[in-house]
Amino acid sequence: MKTSFIATVERFDMQGGWHYVPVPDDLVEPFLHLRNTFGFIAITAHVGKSFWSTSLLPKGDGTHFIALPANVRKVEGIGVGSGIEIFFEASDKAALAPTEQS
Repeated sequence: MKTSFIATVERFDMQGGWHYVPVPDDLVEPFLHLRNTFGFIAITAHVGKSFWSTSLLPKGDGTHFIALPANVRKVEGIGVGSGIEIFFEASDKAALAPTEQS
């Protein structure tokens, strides 16, 4: 299932902080069963002409984000405050990721 949304690019405040987009909770919900033991959900992300393997990453407050690598930001002309449409889908790696034991 490919999912998309429009978000504004943010950056973590710390020195060298990652650029990222927050993912709406309702879009994360269908993927929660794919979490590994660290809470990551393996995905393939797509912005413009760029594709990369990454994860829906937990922020620690119950929300998730997608980090935007420097090479993708450069190719796509993305900076803090940019509004972007981002697509993602579960990665094939998700089936191989360790999951929490019930």
